[in-house]
Amino acid sequence: MSQRDSRSRSPVRIGLVGLGYIGTTVGGQFHRHPDATVRAICDLEVDALTAIGREFSVDPARRFEDYDELLETTADDLDAVLIGTPHALHYEQVVAALERDLAVYCDKPLATDLGHARDLAARAERSPRTLMVGYQRHLQTAFRTARDRFTDRRPRWLTASMTQNWIDDASGTWRLDPDLSGGGFLYDTGSHVLDGVLWTTGLEPESVAASMDFHDEEERIDRRAHLDVRFETGATGTISLHGDAPSVREHVHLWDDDGAIYLGGVQWGPREIFEIDDEATERTPYVDPRREPTRADAFLECVLEGAEPPATAADALRVTALTEAAYEAARRGERVSVDGVRPPRGN
Repeated sequence: MSQRDSRSRSPVRIGLVGLGYIGTTVGGQFHRHPDATVRAICDLEVDALTAIGREFSVDPARRFEDYDELLETTADDLDAVLIGTPHALHYEQVVAALERDLAVYCDKPLATDLGHARDLAARAERSPRTLMVGYQRHLQTAFRTARDRFTDRRPRWLTASMTQNWIDDASGTWRLDPDLSGGGFLYDTGSHVLDGVLWTTGLEPESVAASMDFHDEEERIDRRAHLDVRFETGATGTISLHGDAPSVREHVHLWDDDGAIYLGGVQWGPREIFEIDDEATERTPYVDPRREPTRADAFLECVLEGAEPPATAADALRVTALTEAAYEAARRGERVSVDGVRPPRGN
């Protein structure tokens, strides 16, 4: 059933909170979408409010520097908010939106604290409103094709890696402030890799050993992370994340008894996929990235049609559980258990 049966206006009215990359990119998708309208925006930077307000045709009276003021002033005239703020702010902002009976699109990671992640997963389970997390691999045809392979089986071992010149890219931004970012490369771009592996395979991590190279003296901002993960099925995996490499490359290799699925990509474009059979023959499945929905398409379908979000709070909880365990393992220098949950595979 539609979440907007009790709403009297169309299109979906959205507030943008945070006008950085996510707020302007996904926010732009909403602005251009026939089923959505951007009704309010919020950011600490006045220049951003002015520029994006003009671009998205937002009335000056609906441009806010304070999130609480946006909710207090406009919540009755909104259906949803996009939260694209620093990671450590997500929890309180998502809670505030859900308590105002608003649907939420939140950038990844959903939370940088395991207790907060559990609470949001529980709230999402109880709430009739959509809470969608910005893990876009759930929308990418290559990853969805790979996931289909593991509907009734699981990989035995896997390797995954991501490289990016992240330290230089993040210089001078909140991403290198652990009080706002919650961590380093693992909690930022690396979060996509962990999610992609867990969601695609359906594997539940049991324990993790990790080593990290840190950018800061307090050892809170990792620039490199290497994870050795054991899964409940007995499968094993290694995940290597290099945040001081020259360019963006992603590789995910998933092996089962019949062969493997290889996923890869350059920069932030569509991912490619090919299969390897038990005789080492390679085959490239047909995928059409032009048919992939945008994040705005997917979110609006959830709000308007009552569909389950492609990336849920339960998915995000699994990622936070593995991430927090990896940081603990690296700092302690020993393998630790992953204190997670077992959410349904769903959509």
